Amino acid sequence: MHCNALKVLRERGFVEWSSHTEELEGHFMNNMVTGYIGFDPSADSLHVGNLVAIMGLAWLQKLGHKPIAIAGGGTGRIGDPSGKSAERNLLSEEKIASNVACIAKQLEQFLDFASGENSATLLNNNDWLREERYIEFLRDTGKYFTVNFLINREYVRSRVMDPDKSITYTELSYILLQAFDFNHLYNNYGCTLQMGGNDQQVNIMAGMDLTRKKSGGQCYGITFPLLLNAQGQKFGKSESGAIYLSSTRTSIYKFYQFWINVDDSDLEKLYKLFTFMELDEIGALIAAHNEKPHLREAQKKLAWDLTTRVHGEEAAKRAKDASAVLFGEMEIRAADKALLDMLAEEIPFAQIEGKAEGALTDLLVASGGCASKGEAKRKIKEGGVYLNGEKVSDEGRQVTSEDLLDGGYVQLRVGKKDFRLVRFTK
Repeated sequence: MHCNALKVLRERGFVEWSSHTEELEGHFMNNMVTGYIGFDPSADSLHVGNLVAIMGLAWLQKLGHKPIAIAGGGTGRIGDPSGKSAERNLLSEEKIASNVACIAKQLEQFLDFASGENSATLLNNNDWLREERYIEFLRDTGKYFTVNFLINREYVRSRVMDPDKSITYTELSYILLQAFDFNHLYNNYGCTLQMGGNDQQVNIMAGMDLTRKKSGGQCYGITFPLLLNAQGQKFGKSESGAIYLSSTRTSIYKFYQFWINVDDSDLEKLYKLFTFMELDEIGALIAAHNEKPHLREAQKKLAWDLTTRVHGEEAAKRAKDASAVLFGEMEIRAADKALLDMLAEEIPFAQIEGKAEGALTDLLVASGGCASKGEAKRKIKEGGVYLNGEKVSDEGRQVTSEDLLDGGYVQLRVGKKDFRLVRFTK
């Protein structure tokens, strides 16, 4: 007898809709359920917006069931038109294969692929879709779908009715391919559950229907809610765009800082979705946080947990220390070269050829901290200039080798928030 996984998933905020709710609860209670989610390989990295789906699979496994992650190497050659107003650019097979490999490594940070009976499985649907012959696909799958059903989809209808838009036959066939996947997984892996974002509800139902008609199997579906932040915006976006799990797309520091900056009102929801903490622990943590919200202790813990999971403990420590340096919680002189190298990628940075010698006012101008030597002197006189975290009061202050931090750096601050790093090469 297993636990009521559907109840747990609902309590943690994963369930927007579920099919055959009472049946599905019983299915979870009496079986090790195999469930899958598909991931679109249109980029070489997943992003924070994908974390609900990733953690949905991780929680499925934690509750004793078997997760399958599908990298859509086959369906990705077409692209899911759900919620899209125009056809996406088609990627080459080589690019899709490369993206699939990158996504697989990221999923390994969340799923256990060596846990015995309920080990996670990673599959690429290109492995079976590329074997399909067109005539056989139409006869064996296409005949179960009416044109009426396809054009009644909102995203299809809106593009068919708009004279400035259109939808290709290629996109229209996407729903058949995803349904084919569900039926294939049912027959070959005993998969009886598909989960996905709320925009996938019709695609999931199509797969359930195909499996029932073609294979006589009873399958189920769960959709996750669209995750919005406190401002009502799609979660996982920043001013510079999506927050990716790949450090080449989003720096580890920016990833860490994204979680540091989440709104207090979002914390409980995010802890339920993105951590394995028990609900009573989360309640206690949020209650303690609300007593001293200015310390942002709950944000710091969330940032640490997720950065560690995605990038590893050493990288998380660097990001945490970088944040501490910039926010005055750690002395800059305690920073080593690796930490300063990280900071140099996140704040204004200048490199100067030669030895560390010369007037601080010249350095302030060279780094862009001040527009002129006159402004630099005025800022120093006003008490608004800091060198390596220490206030400078002497307008004639010289910079020497004794001021150098590890790696040949010095840190400048003009005012409260204008941080800059300068590195001398000799």
